[in-house]
Amino acid sequence: MAPIRPNDTPFTYQGPVLRRGEGRRIAPSSTTDQRLLDEQPNADWLHTDPWRVMRIQSEFVEGFGALAEIPRAVTVWGSARITEDHPWYRLGCETGRLLHEAGYAVITGGGPGLMEAANRGCAEAGGLSVGLGIELPHEQGLNDWVNLGLNFRYFFVRKTMFVKYAQAFICLPGGFGTLDELFEALVLVQTGKVRQFPVILVGTGYWGGLLDWIRSRLVADGLVSPGDPDLITVTDDPAEAVERVVAARSGDSGTRTSEKGQVG
Repeated sequence: MAPIRPNDTPFTYQGPVLRRGEGRRIAPSSTTDQRLLDEQPNADWLHTDPWRVMRIQSEFVEGFGALAEIPRAVTVWGSARITEDHPWYRLGCETGRLLHEAGYAVITGGGPGLMEAANRGCAEAGGLSVGLGIELPHEQGLNDWVNLGLNFRYFFVRKTMFVKYAQAFICLPGGFGTLDELFEALVLVQTGKVRQFPVILVGTGYWGGLLDWIRSRLVADGLVSPGDPDLITVTDDPAEAVERVVAARSGDSGTRTSEKGQVG
């Protein structure tokens, strides 16, 4: 499947990219991130950390090179623990398919579960399905529906790629990793580091309690501004999520209320 850019010019990047079915491996007993952040028992870090900076730089360079020419894209986050027979998996596939039909590539963390679902929906529809994997202390690899993939050693480099090459963020149900990515995106939008970026949560039953807490505690206690919850849209309908992305690109980025659960 040859990824195609919006002007129908073939996507031809030939750098250090992992494609479908590649990149599966047994992870090392400790990760690069772990070694970077571990307590240093002596002054050896004075000699090793400068070289780590070079490795970090190389990851940025490889990521920028691999992703610089992809078409406009949406980053989709979600749990790695959801199985194919779960209704949320079908929700993820539908989200990926609709994003492709609206003219977007799909970027995920490249793993199983709902990441795989979004990649699968996009790839089966003929779209560019991007996976950004991460080195973890257990067996892992990119899912079989990624047709443009990279594996990263450092979480913070990977997070930069999630944001830099996306025009919106969609969160399917997920755990700590999804929450981490969600709140980092919200901080970037809240502080104006990125502009016109919809942040959309799919699953009102799953996300409703979190949004109630944001309003009842964070807003009520003055820890966020009263308008900050309006940065988030929550819906049960993948089509509405994609419509919100398209509307933001066309300039209609105002808050819209729907029966499916606009937060704010």
